[in-house]
Amino acid sequence: MAIVAVLFAAPSFAQYSSGGFSLSESSVYYGMRLGLNVSTITGDFGLVSGSKAGLNLGGVIGLRVSEATPIFLESGLYYTQRGGKKDKNQYAELNYLEIPILMKYGVQVSDDIAVLPFIGPTFALGIAGQTKSLATNEEKHSSFDDCNRADVGIKLGCGAEYNKLYLELGYQFGITNISKHDNLSGHNGAFFVNIGMNF
Repeated sequence: MAIVAVLFAAPSFAQYSSGGFSLSESSVYYGMRLGLNVSTITGDFGLVSGSKAGLNLGGVIGLRVSEATPIFLESGLYYTQRGGKKDKNQYAELNYLEIPILMKYGVQVSDDIAVLPFIGPTFALGIAGQTKSLATNEEKHSSFDDCNRADVGIKLGCGAEYNKLYLELGYQFGITNISKHDNLSGHNGAFFVNIGMNF
């Protein structure tokens, strides 16, 4: 619902936009993202070892925060799948709604291409997931029986835009200990690549 609201509200910002993403002209932009992440759970939590592929899907809105330099603040709402996997009998699925708050710096490479490195915190809330592992006698159960739903992390990477087309890649590492067990620790981590459009 939040993604839809952002997309419907975005045309009201058209007077501030160049019609695409321009470092010299745009004050506000919005966009859509679709991508893949390869995630792991690190630490001594021991739910599942190995990486797991998952989906990223979201909508974003960005605001230029400096007239003198091309610095942008971007946020939005993502549905993202994380966890870990060893094989079909040992895996952990952790599905989140995530809000990133990213600081981006734009570098105009040519008239049509801009490069935007970024960094910032992310705030996620677990909404669904299941775990199956040897530690639980291979019985499926909710991942959030063992994991905290709230997760805070740091996302860093670099994006590139050609006209309205956008591509980004980076890494996200969790700061929050997601383990509910006092004597164990676990942290989410994920490499990601997203494609999309900015308007």
